[in-house]
Amino acid sequence: MERREFLKQLALLGAAAGTAHWVLPQELWAMAPERRPQPVIAKKEGTHWANLTSDAVEALGGMKKFVNPGETVVVKPNMAWDRAPELAANAHPEVVRRVVEMCLEAGAKQVKVLDHTCHDARKAYQNSGIKPAVEALKDPRVVVEYVDERRFVEVKAEKAKSLKKWLYYKDILEADRFINIPVAKHHSEARLTLCLKNMMGAIGGWRGRCHVGLHQNIADMNLVLRPDLHVLDCTRILLRNGPTGGNIADVEVRNLVLAGPDPVALDAYGTTLFGLKPAEIGYITKAYELGLGEMELSKVTFV
Repeated sequence: MERREFLKQLALLGAAAGTAHWVLPQELWAMAPERRPQPVIAKKEGTHWANLTSDAVEALGGMKKFVNPGETVVVKPNMAWDRAPELAANAHPEVVRRVVEMCLEAGAKQVKVLDHTCHDARKAYQNSGIKPAVEALKDPRVVVEYVDERRFVEVKAEKAKSLKKWLYYKDILEADRFINIPVAKHHSEARLTLCLKNMMGAIGGWRGRCHVGLHQNIADMNLVLRPDLHVLDCTRILLRNGPTGGNIADVEVRNLVLAGPDPVALDAYGTTLFGLKPAEIGYITKAYELGLGEMELSKVTFV
């Protein structure tokens, strides 16, 4: 279902319920497993990271497959940390900038780049290199926007097993298109942070609460937050001391960008970069059990 039509039904359901809460009917998002096409991952390797990003999206059919002319797009990179690009704590600015450029080339009316950061937002946006890189495009359709705490709205997720209601960023829910750009890295609690885990930067409230039962909560929030496209930045990966990093010795350059619409499949493959298996990461298994994607790599097509 198109996002706009979904939002119309969402508003009607909320009005009918006589509540200010956003009620999320999961059946509007979910497609029966037997009707789902085989997941596809675009995998591109090389040393020119902006070109890798373009090539990965082109291999999926191009950005026009994901963004239509006149649409508002929210791009959510991982830029949560006050760390320089080479430390692999955030998505690389060249990857983010190229995704934004492709959205503009596809005819987007507006592209918002944002993240609910852990470190001070102004320092994280600037020192990650993402804000300067995107603003260098000098296109009035692009805004690097700080999260406004007043714009989180409560959403109920009926199929959730733990996080049955939580605060989610309204701008993301209302956008025509939503693009996720995580960086592949170690995480001290979740073990790895990839596509599914990057949705932590799209929620509000006391996020420390979400670390109790973290893996199920990550899976549950992905029932609500359903990006149209994920671009997994593996240009350099953080092997240890994540998610903050800070030591270049913990970073390994991989010269790799992955892209696709299935976050479970992407995360499943992402585990192999760290010598792990998909089943070793709890939130991947739990997201698979919720029907959010495919974790069996033998059932994934690579292009």
